[in-house]
Amino acid sequence: MADFHSRFEGMTLFEAFRDAALKHDDGKPVIEDATGGSSTYKRLMTGARILGAKFARMTRKGEIVPVLLPNASAVAATFLGLQSAGRIPAMLNYTAGPSTILSACQTVKARMVIASRTFVEKAELEAPVKVLQEAGLKIIWLEDLASKISVFDKALGYVMRNKPLARVKPRDPALVLFTSGSEGLPKGVVLSHSNLLSNCSQIEQRIAFGPRDKLFNVLPVFHSFGLTGGMVLPLVFGVKLYLYPSPLHYKIIPQAVARTKPTLLFGTDTFLTGYARTARDKDFDSVRMVVAGAEAVKDETRKVWMDRFNTLVVEGFGMTEAAPVVAVNTPEENRPGTVGKPLPGMELRLEPVEGITNGGRMYLRGPNVMMGYMLADNPGVIQPLVDGWHDSGDVVEIDEDGFIAIRGRVKRFAKIAGEMVSLGAVEILAQKLWPEEHHAVVAVPDKRKGERVVLVTTAPGANRDVLLEASRKEGLTELMVPNFIIQVGEIPVLGTGKTDYGTARKVALSNLGLDDAA
Repeated sequence: MADFHSRFEGMTLFEAFRDAALKHDDGKPVIEDATGGSSTYKRLMTGARILGAKFARMTRKGEIVPVLLPNASAVAATFLGLQSAGRIPAMLNYTAGPSTILSACQTVKARMVIASRTFVEKAELEAPVKVLQEAGLKIIWLEDLASKISVFDKALGYVMRNKPLARVKPRDPALVLFTSGSEGLPKGVVLSHSNLLSNCSQIEQRIAFGPRDKLFNVLPVFHSFGLTGGMVLPLVFGVKLYLYPSPLHYKIIPQAVARTKPTLLFGTDTFLTGYARTARDKDFDSVRMVVAGAEAVKDETRKVWMDRFNTLVVEGFGMTEAAPVVAVNTPEENRPGTVGKPLPGMELRLEPVEGITNGGRMYLRGPNVMMGYMLADNPGVIQPLVDGWHDSGDVVEIDEDGFIAIRGRVKRFAKIAGEMVSLGAVEILAQKLWPEEHHAVVAVPDKRKGERVVLVTTAPGANRDVLLEASRKEGLTELMVPNFIIQVGEIPVLGTGKTDYGTARKVALSNLGLDDAA
């Protein structure tokens, strides 16, 4: 890690925001949102100080406080207010079910949750809120806090906006995000101030951006890419930010981009495909670059965005545990089919995986890698990493130039008749045949072969003979060809934009009349 030095070394998140405000505040809004809300740096810092004082009176220093808010100006002020007060925000995935949201709160031993009545009503989140209240958690409504802000509060907040309410250290916990929970109960990922700011600095050393840029962020702030890349990163570097509440508004988002004229956009392949289908050719004229992650970017997606919008799509790779970015392609070094080179300061090692000859299981270490997990069976306690190494669970190959190619998660390989089959590779095969459709490949139990491959797809013409012929042309083994094909109206997607393989597998099991014990 000797080759990396963070420009935020020795700083906390609040200090980084404050310094950015002092340097970049030009009196114009730095944050705008779809509700018409906006904030200059001065207003953001003032609002954070006012809210922070309110939070400080209700909570203890170092307490973890879950946040149930959408992409809007209020979430930035709330996040920064908690940082000022020395409290640790835990961003809740409001697209998860009530039991999952409650489990996340219990994992961090929360006593209260910050939310908005307007948001809860619009997003129809009354059910999870009721579950939280019945479990004894207090809901702090932002509307109630706003109604109690006095003239004195405002004056004090303005004067003291650049001074934090509590002192914390760069390596103290700063944030808790949660894994998707698709492999069991969600795990709390504890990130320090240094983790988050190191990742921002790593990204800035690889991709050029600055105060002349404007980012349009559709990725929810409960997602690591949406939180770090979509809120913290732009604000600590003076990049203007437009927050949009849902990435699923395929018809509205291109119009909003055309109106707000951002230069940068984050997304996933699924979202980018959806936007391209509904957009007019000039809607994305202002966007010079799209950074995509969370799932593999298809060649067709890159081609459409370049041909229609003259916009470069570069693919990166990250995980919540790495704050989140691990590797990214750049305009100068862009190798499609890979996720780019590791960021400065990252150490990677590959461990062999039985049955897989190309690549290995990736372990990583670096200044952005988490402090540790909080688990449901040991709530409130950070489980530290051994020597700082995190097992990514991903099988990757690294070429001679250092570019990383993701071959799939270890759990996304099936063992069929003793051979390891990449479910991701089967998905790519289906995508080449039916590029306009969506696909999820899952493995289900098989008494004779151990497991069998099932394709869940929206393609009405999908059949095994076509897949078999294509596999032969690609030189793939017949074991990779799905035994069963299930057509559905839509592929289940998580709130982060990733395919919900857990639900897709349940669809396959149900259609085949199987259970996990088959």
